[in-house]
Amino acid sequence: MLNMNGNHTPNRLISEKSPYLLQHARNPVDWYPWCDEAFEKAAREHKPIFLSIGYAACHWCHVMAHESFEDEEVARLMNETFVCVKVDREERPDIDSVYMKVCQMMTGSGGWPLTILMTTDKKPFFAATYLPKENRFGMIGLIELIPKMKEAWEKRHEEVCANAGKIIDALTQTSTTHEGEAFDEGSLELGYTMLEALFDETYGGFGGPPKFPQPNHQMFLLRYWKRTGESKALAMVEKTLQNMMRGGIHDHLGGGFHRYSVDSSWLLPHFEKMLYDQALLAMIYTEAFQATRKEEYRLVAGDILDFALREMTSPEGGFYSSLDADSEGEEGKFYIWSEDEVTHILRREADIFITSFGVEGEKAVLHLIDPLREIAAGLGIAQSELVGRLDGARKKLFEARERRIHPATDTKVLTDWNGLMIAAFAKGGSVLNESTYVQAAHKAHDFIMRHMTRDGRLFHAFEGISPIPGFLDDYAFFIWGLIELYETTFMPSFLEEALALNETLCEHFWDEKNGGFFFTSDDGEQLLLREEWIHDGAIPSGNSVAMLNLLKLARFTADSKLEEKALHIARVFSDMVLQSPHAHTQFLCALDFALGPTSEVVIVGDPQREDTKSMIRSLEKEFIPHKVVLFVDETSPEMGNRAEYTKEMKSIDGKATAYVCRHFSCNKPTTDVGELMRLVNEKG
Repeated sequence: MLNMNGNHTPNRLISEKSPYLLQHARNPVDWYPWCDEAFEKAAREHKPIFLSIGYAACHWCHVMAHESFEDEEVARLMNETFVCVKVDREERPDIDSVYMKVCQMMTGSGGWPLTILMTTDKKPFFAATYLPKENRFGMIGLIELIPKMKEAWEKRHEEVCANAGKIIDALTQTSTTHEGEAFDEGSLELGYTMLEALFDETYGGFGGPPKFPQPNHQMFLLRYWKRTGESKALAMVEKTLQNMMRGGIHDHLGGGFHRYSVDSSWLLPHFEKMLYDQALLAMIYTEAFQATRKEEYRLVAGDILDFALREMTSPEGGFYSSLDADSEGEEGKFYIWSEDEVTHILRREADIFITSFGVEGEKAVLHLIDPLREIAAGLGIAQSELVGRLDGARKKLFEARERRIHPATDTKVLTDWNGLMIAAFAKGGSVLNESTYVQAAHKAHDFIMRHMTRDGRLFHAFEGISPIPGFLDDYAFFIWGLIELYETTFMPSFLEEALALNETLCEHFWDEKNGGFFFTSDDGEQLLLREEWIHDGAIPSGNSVAMLNLLKLARFTADSKLEEKALHIARVFSDMVLQSPHAHTQFLCALDFALGPTSEVVIVGDPQREDTKSMIRSLEKEFIPHKVVLFVDETSPEMGNRAEYTKEMKSIDGKATAYVCRHFSCNKPTTDVGELMRLVNEKG
């Protein structure tokens, strides 16, 4: 219905907080949010549910909205036939996960926008992703689909409901877990071998287009290299990171990375920027810097974190979810340059910039055509001169780009993605020796604790209010962030919070029958099934992250019960992981830690003394994934409250002293940094 100003009267989404839902609040479709009222209306009027799931930065979600949901004819058919429900997948990942699994099972693929038709008791009978308004290239359009579905619902209702029941039965069977084989180092080798087979030798990355960054793969390969010395594993990481940071998937002016590349060479991106990508990529570039000491990786890690601080951080410190791909109704318009624009803005520096960044024609995506040293050699100038001139040119273009209309920002603050970003800022702060990053991690932590916790429980999303209870990923990823914050600041409160939230996670999410964690809590909304999974998607598996958290917390506290829970996770998912280890590389990272040998390092000293700082910096500088580090401040020895075994650890002759334990036994304490590093890097 139009109002007197020619705009549609708002539907029920106008009262929501999600930017994605608000984008649809003035559609002529009579949208409901996911709520009891919608399902009660459907039952009362004997109508099926039209469920549409998407997110604010999704390009094809925008296309379907403009093409169909803003169209009067489509809206009329939808309103007559269905009760229409709109869900933000980032706000309700539990709903999205269940129905995405349905779509993949029914159609063989999935994605967003996700379209589900279901009965009034939430059982699906039709699934698809994007649907056009009218039939196109063999794809059915909504104009034709809706009458067919209406006829089936009214004339073959019992058959539709019976088929929906069969879909649920099949879905339940695919979600069943059971204990399988044990793991050993051969499992890690199998994961490496499968990644090697998928590796793109020309451009890096794995598989063909569309090509995603998949930082979990790089993290596992770095650990495999550290364990085995396999040079090809490190080479695969470097090839991928080098090509990504030179490619168009990397924003060379504003920093950060776009979501994925539509081609094999990382040139043409899908332009949205997701918070989780920034977090995971910042972590892998930071680890690559630790492993290789190559300055370019340090610069890229800092570039990502600086971008996140500038454009994805709320005034109170929480991190926003995403930046849209589109601006002014066109994907990528904010990021694309013409040769004439660059020439006009840069003038004298235009030629060198155009040559270096492959600017050609009317719609160029900036990308370094070769490594800087090769470009400099081709131009006959020193690399340092090239870097200086390009930096100046990039600054001018960035300032010009800032005057363009920006893509929209999804300002939701999600606990799980914030947990990843807190981990990235904490790790980056310690390794890059940048206090600003540590402060950002601390501030985001304070935001979560102030706005997104109540009575020791986490909430999932914050948009002025926090109505959605936390999921597995919220607990697992935030605990990850707390562990990184502890090992960066050595403030005992972070470790205390991690342990308390881990207890809550075990109490409300643990599968007492089979082991492993459910995605939803025992007192949360009951959907079609309570899911439990281990595979990595765009973000790592919550069970895999929780497994590594448990292992590290066990090492911090000497609590073997935590390690036993980690072992249960490994066993319950073992068959699934061994079938396709390359799809479970976060699990392989946890397994790598579990198989050891790991080091428990306790440093005792005065945090203000230079010898203490030197000892800590030596541990931060190197890539040593198989360790946990505790600090006992002799002036305030409260760590003994949680790690009782540290109570008797004292400094020697007033000097910073390291206690290193490996293979369940402890070495003699040392005050020598070189001896400390020898002990933690010892093989076998």
